[in-house]
Amino acid sequence: MRWERGELRHISRAGSWAWAISGAVWVATLSSPVHAALVEITQVELTVTEGGVELRLAVEDSRELQVFQIQSGTTWVVDIPNAQLVDSAAFEQIEVSEAIASVSVQPLENGGIRVTVVSQEQPLLGTVETRDRALALTITREAVVQADPADADSPNADSGDIASPSDTSSNGDALQIVVTGEALGSAYVVPQATTATRTETPLLEIPQSIQVIPQQVLEDQQVIRLDEALRNVSGVVADTTEGAGFQFSVRGFPSARLLRDGFSLSGSDALSNTGILALPEIANVEQLEVLKGPASILYGEIQPGGVINLVTEQPTPEPLYEAELQLGSRSLIRPQLDFSDRLTADGRLRYRLNALVQREDGFRDFNQGIEREFIAPVVAWNISDRTTLTLDFEYLRDERPNDAGLLAFGQGVVDVPRDRIVGEPDDVVERSFITTGYRLVHQFSDNWQVRHAFRHSNQTYSSNFFLPLTFNETTGIVTRLGGGTEWYQDFYGLQTDVVGNFTTGSIEHTLLFGIDLSRDRSDIESRVNLAALSPLDIFNPTYGNVQRLPFEQLLNPARVQDVTTSRLGLFLQDQIELFDTVNLLAGIRYDTVSQTVTNAPSLFDATGSESRQTVDAVTPRFGLVYQPIPEIAVYASYSQSFTPSSATNLAGNLLEPETGEGLEIGFKTELFNQRLIATLAYFDITRQNVATLDPNAPPLSNASVATGEQRSQGIELDLSGEILPGWQVIANYAYTDARVTQDNAIPLGNGLAGIPEHSANVWTTYTLQDGDLAGLGFGFGLNYVGERPGDLNNSFRLDEYWVTNAAIFYDRNDFQLALNFKNLFNTNYIQGTPISRVRGIEPGEPFTIVGSISFRF
Repeated sequence: MRWERGELRHISRAGSWAWAISGAVWVATLSSPVHAALVEITQVELTVTEGGVELRLAVEDSRELQVFQIQSGTTWVVDIPNAQLVDSAAFEQIEVSEAIASVSVQPLENGGIRVTVVSQEQPLLGTVETRDRALALTITREAVVQADPADADSPNADSGDIASPSDTSSNGDALQIVVTGEALGSAYVVPQATTATRTETPLLEIPQSIQVIPQQVLEDQQVIRLDEALRNVSGVVADTTEGAGFQFSVRGFPSARLLRDGFSLSGSDALSNTGILALPEIANVEQLEVLKGPASILYGEIQPGGVINLVTEQPTPEPLYEAELQLGSRSLIRPQLDFSDRLTADGRLRYRLNALVQREDGFRDFNQGIEREFIAPVVAWNISDRTTLTLDFEYLRDERPNDAGLLAFGQGVVDVPRDRIVGEPDDVVERSFITTGYRLVHQFSDNWQVRHAFRHSNQTYSSNFFLPLTFNETTGIVTRLGGGTEWYQDFYGLQTDVVGNFTTGSIEHTLLFGIDLSRDRSDIESRVNLAALSPLDIFNPTYGNVQRLPFEQLLNPARVQDVTTSRLGLFLQDQIELFDTVNLLAGIRYDTVSQTVTNAPSLFDATGSESRQTVDAVTPRFGLVYQPIPEIAVYASYSQSFTPSSATNLAGNLLEPETGEGLEIGFKTELFNQRLIATLAYFDITRQNVATLDPNAPPLSNASVATGEQRSQGIELDLSGEILPGWQVIANYAYTDARVTQDNAIPLGNGLAGIPEHSANVWTTYTLQDGDLAGLGFGFGLNYVGERPGDLNNSFRLDEYWVTNAAIFYDRNDFQLALNFKNLFNTNYIQGTPISRVRGIEPGEPFTIVGSISFRF
């Protein structure tokens, strides 16, 4: 990294040194993500050098320090807003040497620290660099040399050499600040995550696989949908939900819990038939965190595959104003804003605002396009030095085709153009999502804090469709049924955590105790028109020959259901540093969940019914991490999960909860000064008490028993970071053997629907670092998904596919241009997980171009 006189030099596309100049003051800023907790400065060392001093700030944390340098005359100041001194002990020394009058390190009122160095007489030069988890500040008096005007046009004036006291020519009152060294980490590496432990823990100290997708990856790939982003994580598959949104399978198991800042976006996983209709916006996402394996200890009722947490952007310590416009194939237009600034002069009150509008025609042969509006304001208030309150709000409206996908044909998929639709061109689904809440953090001391958060959200869903019921493969006729669905869900959640750091003898502890409370209610009503079944020849379709009725005129209720779920969870977790190289994680959780399911009379339930159930569960978690050297970790873990069931037995009672248990062993490493991180994991997960048909029940009763079992085991490799300066990569591979191991209806050994044995992804970018084309970059990616079963009966299969992606971008100062090419070779493929042979067989997006231009001002 270097500053060349009279020139703004951009070195890296993100996480780079960003420069500003104002008058006689030059400021160097190291951009980095905002962290909820401050990095602790554990030691301050001052060494007197010839003509100056060297100050060393030592940290035990691996996170990057934010550095803001300011020079004015004989004073040199460095502000570090994301750091704090241990025990808030200030450092000050006066009359340091003949050259340096004083050096001080003081806590700032609003958080952070300030380093101030005052010279006896002459202006100062300063350098900052990272060395072995420490920030080294080297300050010397400037060698003032009066420049000869005749040398102004000297060929060496802007030669690009690194500025230093020995080679600087300037006027007597000029200032030179040089920043050298290499920052820890990379734009593609986030060394810490909260999803796995609900504490800020380095990834290498977590005894479980957790993958983090940084915002820079989303920007480089020009990701618009969540399923695009999650291709960067091994073992994750998007499940189709007919235009309403996406569910996700992780490690072979469906309905992975989707979280937003630790709160569920989907209500109850126990009722997946009414639950996950989430199609969240990612414009305000700071990073995505995917925790693999059972994790009920932290999040209660979940499937054993894992959880996906969307970590949202928060107000920044410095002003941020960014506007972006994306344009692309099929009339895509997507303008968006991202603003953040202070609301008060002292910076105690700050805000952030994300907003966008999206319009797109889509590639399927529907008249209905995609329309989307989103706004998300956040306000953060530093009530005191130890107390912070954050308020946030999100509104999303989405309208798009209600797409049932294609059809199975024999042992494969029907051979028709990928834009062919089975429904009608004006099939539509509209949904809205509103969420609001607060988060209060109070630091009792440097070692103890309490966090309290509240979340309320509601979702509405309305659709009108022609749904395929049967398909005659001989004639090519698909029989469709007109209908509509109205659905509403209300969710309230409270989370309270107490986190403490203490020691027992030589053993260090990070203790977490928490209480979770939540309640959600959903109402769903589906109606159909039995009087007008609509046939369609899939090979020679003619649309518009059937009357569409509004929802109110659909007289045949197919399903009328009200579901209420209340939860209480208590958990205790301890992260124990037994030795410098050994960390133990142990925890246990108790949950009680009450469900009430009320069914009004309908076509499939002539009399109606009501089922109530209260279930309790205790789920433990254990893990061990061994680090022979700081850059390598070997780990093993065992954890459990549970999920209340929505199926009923012959008596109409809800079944006992599903349970899951998982064993994982793995290896993690950080290379090249935390610029590259890799995880290799083996997992073995069993899902038990799966609902399966009761063999003793009468035909068509749909009665079930909780005797099914499924098992998933495999190997995953994830890699992300910087290989060489400017060369970034994120890649993964997964081998997943997910099968039915016990069932009354499904043959044993059948593969789980939509889960490939082999899948792999790689995305890499290179940005020119020097010369006139510095900031110009190129990206290339491959996405491979192997052959997989189309349903649990394994009656048809989906072919393997390769998708190739590419990009070219230019990033200079506060201006960016990018052009991305998705599915470069126009591969025809089926993505996601089908719902059945006639629903949810979703064709993938064809060749697509997305261009963007953005300004930061």
